[in-house]
Amino acid sequence: MLNIVLHEPEMPANTGNIGRTCVATGSVLHLIEPMGFRLNEKMIKRAGLDYWDKLDVRTYINYEDFLAKNPGVKIYMATTKSKQTYTDVSYEDNCYIMFGKESAGIPEEILLENKETCIRIPMLPQIRSLNLSNSVAIVAYEALRQQNFSHMQLQGQLHHYEW
Repeated sequence: MLNIVLHEPEMPANTGNIGRTCVATGSVLHLIEPMGFRLNEKMIKRAGLDYWDKLDVRTYINYEDFLAKNPGVKIYMATTKSKQTYTDVSYEDNCYIMFGKESAGIPEEILLENKETCIRIPMLPQIRSLNLSNSVAIVAYEALRQQNFSHMQLQGQLHHYEW
């Protein structure tokens, strides 16, 4: 199982998409306030489709509250400032992967306290960042790949035909 952590997310559509990805992957979604929306907003549920009620979502009043309620967990921090890529690390079962808010990322003070677990997604130098929900999907599926998609369905099935 994975734990996806959003530090002060701002856009309900991104959080809705990420919630849907968490449901599809069996991941827990952790939301650290303040958020730029309310969890009952139409946009978040619309992006999450009819999966939102199946989502294991936990909220925290701030980063300190998150740490207090999840003591000693290993947290990988996704940032454009890291020297190591998201494929350079080995993701343990039940690990936490944190992503920052859309406009500013994870605060640098937090990153400096966690340099060894900071990761980045490679991209062209003139690009500031990727969309948050895309970034979560990229890193989450790498972590799941490393765990051999252990609890996931690996084969699809056609509705009307056979392979």
